[in-house]
Amino acid sequence: MTDQNTRLGIWLMVLTTFIFAVQDGISRHLASEYNVFMVVMIRYWFFAAFVMAVAARKAGGLRAAATTSQPLVQGFRAVLLVAEICVMIYAFTLLGLVESHAVFSAYPLLVAALSGPVLGERVGWRRWVAIGVGFVGVLVILEPGFGVFQPAAVVPFVAALMFALYGLLTRYVARRDMAATSFFWTGTVGAVAMTAVGAWFWEPMSGPDWAWMGALCITGAAGHYTLIKCYEVAEASAVQPFAYLQLVFSGSIGIVVFAEMIRLNVALGAVLIVGAGLFTLWRQRVTA
Repeated sequence: MTDQNTRLGIWLMVLTTFIFAVQDGISRHLASEYNVFMVVMIRYWFFAAFVMAVAARKAGGLRAAATTSQPLVQGFRAVLLVAEICVMIYAFTLLGLVESHAVFSAYPLLVAALSGPVLGERVGWRRWVAIGVGFVGVLVILEPGFGVFQPAAVVPFVAALMFALYGLLTRYVARRDMAATSFFWTGTVGAVAMTAVGAWFWEPMSGPDWAWMGALCITGAAGHYTLIKCYEVAEASAVQPFAYLQLVFSGSIGIVVFAEMIRLNVALGAVLIVGAGLFTLWRQRVTA
């Protein structure tokens, strides 16, 4: 088992959500101009090269980074993540950043609620209250029967289910593997899987968009690494409420950069969700 450092885990989750929000904005731009599979494939080429370069500089090199006693789980979580990324970017092209993340924000609830039965982690009653408040916020955002609750909303919800499972598996493999190993498998296996699909959808890309692609690759590598480190140092159920901040960060980018609209119910729901996360942080400080 890894040592638990909940406060560090929380800050790593906040940083991760901000990085992912910037990444989502870039992905939305590129996916509106080029095939989603091609965009993710190129991103993963850079990602794989980066993780291999990092691994080569560490003790034991690539062999040490690739060594794991749970290769099937590591391989599955890597493929699951790259598939989730494709699904979510497709959702951006259908609904935009604000509404896609309004639906996707259900994933931390799934992770926190399942961390007990799946990972055996203890979830106290105060944390369950915070999860419940966050879920109410999601319902306020979805406004069942209206607006965003449409067939297209199924796409980001599928992505939420996939990412929740990825998060639980990342926590599971961290019990026996170092973050460097999970990072290595995430990049290399994901790149191989994505190349098998994306190579069939190649399109020429303009010079400025290659610059955006470079920024996408950097944010992708950084975000996945901070997420892996987050789950390594803290319980999933403790840090997940703060993953809701991605809704705020991505929504802000959608409004400012892409001129998307934010409805009143989305704003109210976001307040409930962030409030639930802040309450969890306050409880952690009181307990400490």
